[in-house]
Amino acid sequence: MDLLALADFVLVARHGGFGRAARAATRPKATLSRRVAELEAGLGLRLLERGARTLKLTEEGRALYERAGHLLTELDETAAAIASGGQRPRGKLRISAPLLFSQTAMGKIAAGFALKYPEVRLEVSTEDRAVDMIEEGFDLAIRVNPNPDETLVGRAFLHDRLVVAASPGLARPTANTTAPAVVRSASDRLTWQVMTATGPTPIMIEPVLALTSLVMVRDAVRAGVGAGRLPLSLVSHDLADGTLVEWGEVDGPDIVLWTLYPSKRLLSARVSAFLDYLKQAFPKGTPDELAAYIGK
Repeated sequence: MDLLALADFVLVARHGGFGRAARAATRPKATLSRRVAELEAGLGLRLLERGARTLKLTEEGRALYERAGHLLTELDETAAAIASGGQRPRGKLRISAPLLFSQTAMGKIAAGFALKYPEVRLEVSTEDRAVDMIEEGFDLAIRVNPNPDETLVGRAFLHDRLVVAASPGLARPTANTTAPAVVRSASDRLTWQVMTATGPTPIMIEPVLALTSLVMVRDAVRAGVGAGRLPLSLVSHDLADGTLVEWGEVDGPDIVLWTLYPSKRLLSARVSAFLDYLKQAFPKGTPDELAAYIGK
């Protein structure tokens, strides 16, 4: 494939027309039109629908633009970094991060990173779904206990665990009683299994509130409405201050946060810089380190 013709196609697609692209690049409009036509002929595909006054990407053209645009940007940034004498982090860095981590820590992390690397344009998108990093143009994704994916490379950088926390004034249930509870879903199980000093212990609950956000669950637990299953990092300060008490650690695997990036993509300087920044922010990867970011 002719990379110069591909670059001209991306330029035209980005500006939405040959005329605007020609003016932006100070290139002849006829040259851009000819180069895109040659690219279409070489691929055997129509990439643009040319109207009298409008230009529209075909389905194939949009797919090529979304993939090629990102790759050409990486090539430009790599060439610029080499020309400047080193791999200094620069350019746009798009990150997908889960809701709770974004709400509690990502703002401070992003601000600190932006101050340290002013030439990087950081964009953070908050979502709990598993994004398609290639299709959606993300450089890095942060995920909780992700499923194995051979197309992605990852490393764990934070560990947390669930505990049952409650107001000191809320009586812990006995074997024959239930405790009011704040749950994530109305369909949650009515028995929580926790680990205590004496071993596994069941806690019978009666849901009184169903709240989808863990921050809302914590606030309701703080208000004394009921007990809740919460990440230790989210209630660490409350437990230390005695405003909440722990009824036990939830029996089950740890909560592990991972950074993921495409395995077939070279690790750019900006991605490497962000990974190093996370490592410096959470050197041991403990709940207490995350709690320090969350604050009170």
